[in-house]
Amino acid sequence: MSTQNLLVELFVEELPPKALKKLGESFAAALSASLKSQGLIDTNSVATPYASPRRLAAHVTAVAAKAADKAVQQKLMPVSVALDAAGNATPALLKKLSALGADASAVPTLKRAMDGKAEALFLDSVVPGATLATGLQAALEAALGGLPIPKVMSYQLADGWSSVNFVRPAHKLVALHGAEVVPVSVLGLTAGRETQGHRFEAANPLVSIRDADSYAQQMASEGAVTPGFAERCAEIGKQLRVAAAKEGLKPIDDEALLDEVTALVERPNVLTCQFEKEFLDVPQECLILTMKANQKYFPLLDATGRLTNKFLVVSNIKPDDPSAVIGGNERVVRPRLADAKFFFDQDRKKSLADRIPGLAKVVYHNKLGTQGERAQRVAAIASAIGRQLGGEQLAQQADQAALLSKADLLTDMVGEFPELQGIMGRYYALHDGLPAEIADAIEDHYKPRFAGDELPRNPAGLCVALADKLETLAGLFGIGQLPTGDKDPFALRRHALGVVRMLIERDLPLDLSWLFQAAQLADDKVAAQLADFIYERLAGSLREQGYSALEVDAVVGLRPQRLGDIPKRLAAVRAFAALPEAASLAAANKRVGNILKKVGVPVTAKIDAALLREAAEAALDAALAEVKPKADAAFERGDYAASLQSLAALRGPVDAFFDGVMVNVEDVALRTNRLGLLATLHAAMNRVADLSRLSA
Repeated sequence: MSTQNLLVELFVEELPPKALKKLGESFAAALSASLKSQGLIDTNSVATPYASPRRLAAHVTAVAAKAADKAVQQKLMPVSVALDAAGNATPALLKKLSALGADASAVPTLKRAMDGKAEALFLDSVVPGATLATGLQAALEAALGGLPIPKVMSYQLADGWSSVNFVRPAHKLVALHGAEVVPVSVLGLTAGRETQGHRFEAANPLVSIRDADSYAQQMASEGAVTPGFAERCAEIGKQLRVAAAKEGLKPIDDEALLDEVTALVERPNVLTCQFEKEFLDVPQECLILTMKANQKYFPLLDATGRLTNKFLVVSNIKPDDPSAVIGGNERVVRPRLADAKFFFDQDRKKSLADRIPGLAKVVYHNKLGTQGERAQRVAAIASAIGRQLGGEQLAQQADQAALLSKADLLTDMVGEFPELQGIMGRYYALHDGLPAEIADAIEDHYKPRFAGDELPRNPAGLCVALADKLETLAGLFGIGQLPTGDKDPFALRRHALGVVRMLIERDLPLDLSWLFQAAQLADDKVAAQLADFIYERLAGSLREQGYSALEVDAVVGLRPQRLGDIPKRLAAVRAFAALPEAASLAAANKRVGNILKKVGVPVTAKIDAALLREAAEAALDAALAEVKPKADAAFERGDYAASLQSLAALRGPVDAFFDGVMVNVEDVALRTNRLGLLATLHAAMNRVADLSRLSA
């Protein structure tokens, strides 16, 4: 079957930039998937997406003009219904055949086969393969209908009567199979070969695409457009690096900004601009954010990471003299920077401490009170944590930082740029003459804000960050605001992972139950829900870090209170699992656990030496008497690897016990003693981890 490459382009008005990349990828993928399902392409075909501000396109290789015919077998009905006693077709069978385009002449060709417990009749037929025109029409409709459109708009077509719904008004449709136009239509448009190039710089207003394979080249040479999103993004990145290098500087690294700018231009041209140095007195985070968020500029940094007064603009045109474009962008950014300077100057006229009373007027949650009340709760938790970790001095620092931590929410700068909360609090705290420890803690109490983010830099910040996240978790769990499915409006999963990271990575000597008490989580049911939530996040995080499910289940299954011990426990389990005795001991541990569960009541780990009748149980008791003290001592000093490895000596006695001793004997005293022996063994083996989880 001969094939040719296919090109489909939908020319539209400016698409939403933050969605463009996904729209382009989705369009090409859905188009390809639909063509494949109809047999018009095979698994070797390649779909290449194109997406620019004013077009969605896809190039698909090896597309057939017509799909191969397909032999199908259709079940008709049971033989008992289809044929009468004489073997002739019943009216029901004839009606069914007629509906399928056949008649009585097909009856002799029908096949009989068992269908479950009854024999049925089947009709073999050939379904003609779809033509490309039919298949592409269906594929286009499916692809456009399945686009991840942020918001659909309705617009009127040229006839003045009809209207359609799409992300933006569409004006042209190109569909080429090789050099031939495929007769398809969508959104009131009929496919042709003409499209439009760059709004200002195209050589001709219309570009006539010769064939599917010349699309990208013609759009670049005749249309002054780089249609590929990835190619355009790479070109912008290259130009940014070259322009920055000429100034001896480096552009800010922001993948999201780069993607957004790529979605705003069709012919990227990077230009260097600058602003007055006096604006550099404003915190660089403010200037960077306003340039990025409002103007889509790329600030330039020096070798130390400090902001300079130069920035890069990605223009959509390439004039011979760029001075007008540069001057225009410099004039546009100046009022934005002036606003930032004004906010900064005004905010510093009032101290953070003076803003605290105002938090009583800011609602945090209608069931949890105001930000002022919340700050008091966070301060109480933070000071308790500080007292536990560093005594009264750290408790006082944590208390002060917590009370001030939300005050910058009332500043003009944070009101304009909520992303700067905490960051501005630090600047204003330093301006107020507060110690660096307090200022840093105010900024850091939001950390870690995302996966891979750094942790608070000092103990006070650690106390407040822990307290802030615990207060959020305890409060929202307390009023039943738990995450459901993909919905987590209060970012509770992120807060729980932040608690986990701080406890583990800083190896904090704090038990989870103690932290719940410090957070005044008195309801046992809510505390259990929150504990489950945290351990689930912990287990998921550990698996993402490369620990096996068995290792994680063995350690987290015990729900250790001190999360800082988790890495040492995992390392110990991994080392134990490598021992030749591990598999046998894990299986024995699982068996012991099952025996103890079946008893139905707690079994006391108590042994009466006088009731040890069998040699194997006496040998196990003796082995435990020797091994258990060593394992316990290693556990108490935190040497979990040594604790587990010492258990290897129990393999022989344990195997011999199960080979030669019956546990559930009729003699109650003997049975109770043997269960006590197993309970002692079980307790000794499961202090570091639940070893039964290592048994497949």
